[in-house]
Amino acid sequence: MPSLFAISDLHLNHAANRTIAEALRPETGDDWLAVAGDVGHDPDAIIGFLAAMRARFAKVLWTPGNHELWSRRGDPLRGAHRYAHLVDRCRTIDVLTPEDPYPVWPDSAGPIIIAPLFLLYDYTLRPDSETKQDAMARAIAARVVCNDESLLAPDPFPTREAWCADRLRLTRARLAAVPADIRTVLVSHWPLHPAPVARLRYPEFSLWCGTRETADWHVRYRAAATVYGHLHIPTTDEYDGVRHEEVSLGYPRERAARTRPVQYGLRRILVRPAGLEPATERL
Repeated sequence: MPSLFAISDLHLNHAANRTIAEALRPETGDDWLAVAGDVGHDPDAIIGFLAAMRARFAKVLWTPGNHELWSRRGDPLRGAHRYAHLVDRCRTIDVLTPEDPYPVWPDSAGPIIIAPLFLLYDYTLRPDSETKQDAMARAIAARVVCNDESLLAPDPFPTREAWCADRLRLTRARLAAVPADIRTVLVSHWPLHPAPVARLRYPEFSLWCGTRETADWHVRYRAAATVYGHLHIPTTDEYDGVRHEEVSLGYPRERAARTRPVQYGLRRILVRPAGLEPATERL
């Protein structure tokens, strides 16, 4: 039976990850794939991978992570312009993005929209007693500062928080327009629920891991499941009866260091029951 699969954090600048990525295959001709960010840094490599997946899967959806948005000094593709460039290139290879109509997955209990979300983060995942400045000082002292601080430009927004606020506004409006009888699968690079960040080896890194504003979105927008990456801690959690799937491949050194069994590669999110035809409409 056809499935919706998901994966994130392929980080194709690592040779071992490229080998894994090249081996990814669907099980049926009707399988879909959701790619939840951090394919890599280079736009050509990102689009090359997505095009290869689109040649194999019936439908491919992508949302950016922080690494896709990195730009070096002098790079003309910065901030929102870089994101728009990637969206435009995805459209030329028939890969859906957060800017496109949401595709509809048929299910025996009613249709489910698959919604790739681009939301960023706003430094609010920190202890209630701390200001952003205090939390950042603690991260600096611990030498746990995300490379986004020097590589992820928010242009034309003044700050990454401002860009995040704009993305939240746009995304809330789109999700609110989904009919109330339709469920969703919410696909975001950053976790929507704050609880998984408690697993971080370095808790100071939580500043770059999402926003408190999305903590109830799995309930508010009737999620059958949420999909995310970024943490490099692949696992399945359940909050309020909703599955939250962390689907990272992550870095080779992380995989080598783990002693517990971990599911890497494609994660099955939904299965289409036999007899249901693929949906063609989008919302």
